[in-house]
Amino acid sequence: MNQNSHKSSSDYNVRLEQLTSHALSAPARFWHVGLLLAALAMSIILIALLVTEPAIPMRTRIAFAVMLAMSLSWMAYSIWVLKNRLTLLANHRIVAGKMAVAFTAIFTVSALATGFFAGKATGFLAAGMGAALLVIALGLLARAKRRFAILHNRRQQLERELAGEKT
Repeated sequence: MNQNSHKSSSDYNVRLEQLTSHALSAPARFWHVGLLLAALAMSIILIALLVTEPAIPMRTRIAFAVMLAMSLSWMAYSIWVLKNRLTLLANHRIVAGKMAVAFTAIFTVSALATGFFAGKATGFLAAGMGAALLVIALGLLARAKRRFAILHNRRQQLERELAGEKT
């Protein structure tokens, strides 16, 4: 093995290591801590309302319970990301994108149902805003999937190059 091939193999190892174990940046960690705190605060408020207000109508209790499930999901997501502290080949962005799409779709459908069944114009307005947010969430999910594909392809390329160097 000559000096160039040893250096080349070492470079590939370093590049592969950087690609697969890149830690979250400090701003990303701060945003995830902020998300955790916001979701925690929302969960506490919703639990307090559900426990202390027995006169709340059933459909409102159901809406609060769904919102509580969403906030608990965001808490679990942020804890997962902060615990791993890795970019995970951008998997965390795909997970967040899917959650955003699902939760925005639930909101939009619920607002649309409110507009139809309750005859409230504000339901249609909220559904329109929800549809706009759904388009944004779908765009962010598509971008996350593209980024994942780029990183995954790069990782596979580096692995192939490393395997080629060793044979």
